[in-house]
Amino acid sequence: MNILRLLRALFFMLAAFVAPLPVSAQMSFGTAQTAETSPTLPDPLTPETANALISRLSDAEVRALLLDQLHTEAAGNADADNGESEFIYHATGGAWQSVVIPVQRLPDLFSGQARAFTNFYDKIGGGAGLLQLLGYMVIVFGAAALAEIAFRRATRNWRILPPSDPENMTLRETLQLLAQRLTTQVVAVVIFVIVARTVGQIILPELLVPTVQLIGIYLIGFPRLMLAFAFFMMAPMNPEYRLLNLDTKSAKALCFHQFWLAFLIGFSAAIQTFNANNGVPLGEIRLGFWLNLSMHIYLIAVFWRYHAAATSMMRGSDPDVTPMEDRAARAFPYVTIAMIVVVWWIVNIVVSYGNFELLATAPHYKTMILLIFAPALDTAIRGLVRHLTPAMTGEGPVAERAYRASRRAYIRIGRVVIFAIVVLSIADFWGMSATSIASAGVGERFAASVVEFLFIMSIGYLLYEAVSLFINRKLAAEQTAAGFDPDTEEVGGDGGGAGGSRLSTVLPLMLLVARTFIVVLFLLLGLSNIGVDTTPLLAGASIVGLAIGFGAQKLVTDVVSGIFFLVDDAFRTGEYVEVEGTMGTVEKISIRSMQLRHHKGPVHTIPYGEIPKITNFSRDWVIMKLRFTVPFDTDPDKVRKLFKKIGQQMLEIPEFKNDFLQPFKSQGVLEIDDVGMVIRGKFMAKPGKQFMIRKEIFNRVNAAFAENGIEFARREVRVALPSMENAADLTPEDTAAIAAAASQAAQEQMADGKKDER
Repeated sequence: MNILRLLRALFFMLAAFVAPLPVSAQMSFGTAQTAETSPTLPDPLTPETANALISRLSDAEVRALLLDQLHTEAAGNADADNGESEFIYHATGGAWQSVVIPVQRLPDLFSGQARAFTNFYDKIGGGAGLLQLLGYMVIVFGAAALAEIAFRRATRNWRILPPSDPENMTLRETLQLLAQRLTTQVVAVVIFVIVARTVGQIILPELLVPTVQLIGIYLIGFPRLMLAFAFFMMAPMNPEYRLLNLDTKSAKALCFHQFWLAFLIGFSAAIQTFNANNGVPLGEIRLGFWLNLSMHIYLIAVFWRYHAAATSMMRGSDPDVTPMEDRAARAFPYVTIAMIVVVWWIVNIVVSYGNFELLATAPHYKTMILLIFAPALDTAIRGLVRHLTPAMTGEGPVAERAYRASRRAYIRIGRVVIFAIVVLSIADFWGMSATSIASAGVGERFAASVVEFLFIMSIGYLLYEAVSLFINRKLAAEQTAAGFDPDTEEVGGDGGGAGGSRLSTVLPLMLLVARTFIVVLFLLLGLSNIGVDTTPLLAGASIVGLAIGFGAQKLVTDVVSGIFFLVDDAFRTGEYVEVEGTMGTVEKISIRSMQLRHHKGPVHTIPYGEIPKITNFSRDWVIMKLRFTVPFDTDPDKVRKLFKKIGQQMLEIPEFKNDFLQPFKSQGVLEIDDVGMVIRGKFMAKPGKQFMIRKEIFNRVNAAFAENGIEFARREVRVALPSMENAADLTPEDTAAIAAAASQAAQEQMADGKKDER
């Protein structure tokens, strides 16, 4: 009897202190009925129906009904007096009343919860029944634990062996190990629950079955299941298997908190179902409000305490993190805290509408779970992209930039897909489906419109990124295949460098047109979806087009001329061209003009309509002719042999051998002037490669001449004065004649230099 009294005392102590526990709220797991329900007035309301309702309600239920009716009347008066719309009221004053009423009913919480335990205590037969319940629980859960232990021992040899090199595991090996462990843990929990349920149905009295099942499913099974998923993502005991970017201490702490969060959610479902089964309606004591508030406070505390760990998870372990991604990772914990507060307030708004059936499916918890697992989803996307992106095509800086850009584009596409899935999932959680929009209130219609707008924008951005990725990959492939890098290509003034392919010239224009079309189309679709009338925008665009057609004939000429120039393949990006005396490299093309950069730096913008003809210096091949002036007594045949030898040597140099189309050779004596003999050499090379080849040939010719005793002829001015015997005998007239001859020679040299520069 002493034991029974002790158990009874402990039971009532639990009844007194269970209400303030920090647990989750308003959540259903199949059998749990968690909707906040209050007694409602019958329709139609007649004296007979009112008396029948009052006769079957307790005093506390009558008080709850009266408070709800007073609250509804006050809300209607406030709405009529202030002229506020229904949605604005529920989003402000109505939601606040959903907070005030539970505070006012706080005394009923303790008494009502104690009454639920008292009813259960009396139902099971007092202390003897309670002791019997504890004995049955030991038998049921003991049998379930034995079955789980037997399963683990039977499957201990089925485990995948760890890799030989844990420090360099592939994603596939990591996922195999983690999935094997997760599967084992989940199956073990399922076996525990099934065996406990089966044994309970066999040996338990019918009165005790619901209570034991609540404990087995919500307080034991569900927390262990969530802990298994936490171990899968964070691997607190095996850092080499960890998918999220976390240190071991933070991983262990977050797994601990995830277990207790799951326990509190399960406890919430269990205690509310327990109350409903033992004569305490939830609307009477407003337990759901306090459970929901406690869970949100718990989540905020976790994110505030471990904000550095949340930032690290969001940033990931990839070293190639953009500044925008870094800022997003730093803001993630605080944005999540703000979202938790917003979700809590949305719950109060829904309560003010009286839509407790919606909260019975726990949309707020599902929403927060998706938001909390955002780092895991983002890490999964980056991991998949890192391991599944095709290998880099080609070599060089263009290929490297294209590869990095492709990876970032794949990551952005993956994020947009996940974002769209999350938006649709959250919309489904809150009942914002297409079939419910017609009958929804103002707030739900607004929310549904926002969801559809975000979904349309997601599809548009996804298409934008896909088109950009496809065209940029094709552009990089074309530039890599041609060996052309617009950022590093060396250009000279004697003919220019090699250009890109025809496709690489047209693709940037196609990308610009495609991006503009996608942005305009989906922006108009999104605005139209949220109720913005796009007809004036379309009319304005038509007027602008008409104005361009009538008042900008020159612009139309430029555009049409550009199209035909591109069709004729008259120039390509990177080629060196001349347009009516203006020379330069084609640096950029647009719809109406082209930009030429001179080898000295200036940029010339030329509309297509003003181009009568184009001279292209960079198409297919280029011949470079070099002049060497040697003294009159030099043997031309000796110079020819030296040039031939240099040409053969150049063909053996790996850096230049693939750039020659014809080797360097002598063309013999071109002319004889007043300085010496002009011997010319030439070679044929690929466009853009001639300048480096010319530089190397000059170096080798200079070295060969010095080695064979051949000097370059120098320009001299000789003035023959018959009266001059020595410098002291120069007259003023002789000095003037010498100065004039030297000045003339200097001017000729300057003119030749300017000609060479051109």
